[in-house]
Amino acid sequence: MNQSSVQQKPNIIFIITDDQEIGLLGIEGHPVVQTPNIDRIGNEGVLFKNFFVVTPLSSPSRASFLTGQYAHSHRVINNDKASIDVISHTLMTWPRQLRESGYETAFIGKWHMGLDDSRRPGFDRWFSFKGQGIYIDGVVNDDGLQHQITGYMTDFLNEQAVAFVNKDHHKKPFAMILSHKAIHVPILPAKEYDSLYSDYVFETMPPGEEDIKGKPVMTRPVAPVDWNSLEGIAPEPAEPRRGRGMDHSSILRDQLRCLASVDDGVGQLFAALEKTGQLDNTVIIYTSDNGMLMGEHGQFDVKRWAYDPALRVPLLIRYPPVIAERSVREQMVLNIDIAPTILELAGVQPIVPVQGLSFVSLLHNADASWRKAFLAEYFLEKVAPRVPSWKAVRTEQWKYIQYSGETDGLDELYNLQTDPDEEHNLISEPAVKSNLDALQKQLNDLQKDTR
Repeated sequence: MNQSSVQQKPNIIFIITDDQEIGLLGIEGHPVVQTPNIDRIGNEGVLFKNFFVVTPLSSPSRASFLTGQYAHSHRVINNDKASIDVISHTLMTWPRQLRESGYETAFIGKWHMGLDDSRRPGFDRWFSFKGQGIYIDGVVNDDGLQHQITGYMTDFLNEQAVAFVNKDHHKKPFAMILSHKAIHVPILPAKEYDSLYSDYVFETMPPGEEDIKGKPVMTRPVAPVDWNSLEGIAPEPAEPRRGRGMDHSSILRDQLRCLASVDDGVGQLFAALEKTGQLDNTVIIYTSDNGMLMGEHGQFDVKRWAYDPALRVPLLIRYPPVIAERSVREQMVLNIDIAPTILELAGVQPIVPVQGLSFVSLLHNADASWRKAFLAEYFLEKVAPRVPSWKAVRTEQWKYIQYSGETDGLDELYNLQTDPDEEHNLISEPAVKSNLDALQKQLNDLQKDTR
């Protein structure tokens, strides 16, 4: 059935990967990776160069994408198994609001807010799995039925997404979330891509002495985690690496190999949308839940910190009625902005207050007025005592990180214009005292503004 008739409301396809740091896509300038289908979203739409999550951790970030709220408001503040799944059943998400406004909705993939894999409110189609899930031969919840699959999870999620788009009875506009497990640890590629990029070598530079000295929070003594005492709270153990290398190059190569399967799925979705006449009436969004430190500041394959490599993630959007081809935006857009933007594109008013801003005006006009600063936050997790609770304000030039608890007084200040890699902590420099005072006030104001 051809569905080329123009709908008043656009379809929405929201694709999110897990732990994909900035720079892993061809459109972002990676030296070897080939992601032609993902790149197509940006080449035929817009690439955001400064897109940030407000909490660099999976569960809080995913809830912020869905609600348009900070973690301190939606209360999904960590990755715990306990209680977070209950909270996530109560969220007023943009798919839930779209469904109430006449959309057909689907969630396919990794929910990862608690261990529970049962259907959340607002989804007509539900295909998911418990917690982190596994790459190989996982168990899935398929509209309430549990069954064992045989094969590679990314391929299964791609197939389910394409099947939903290809349904011959879409009498309503649809909204689908395709939430990949890739490229989260243990980063296992599909067999057909097992030797892809085998010659690629990833090298990290050791951190400078000043870099480490200016981050005493990172090097302070911290008691080791007693995992047995955290049973019922801590996320489930990860699937094994199945003997794959643990060196930096092996990890990076496997990230790129996993992305090859994600890219295949994006290509399949393009083909399905073209076949059914829905492509140009569909908003396609591609992003990730958080970035990662991959050698920066002596840290590898870790998140949670307030530094840009953990906060910045890719964002590509294609929607020809609004977005010109090969557009680029430099403004600081946040994951809490996604929900109000989708709702505005769909002509739906938010049911509950959101703390993000719709950036539809930016899609139309690169010079539209936009924010000059934002608040980011993180809440201490029992499973990760190395990273304390923090709040940060980031402007176009400065970043101020304020720690709390036992690390109170170990704050950090960076001039991003002269030090984009955040290696020189200026917190004690008299010459920037006035800048620090202004940023501290700005941080307090942002906290008040977001309640």
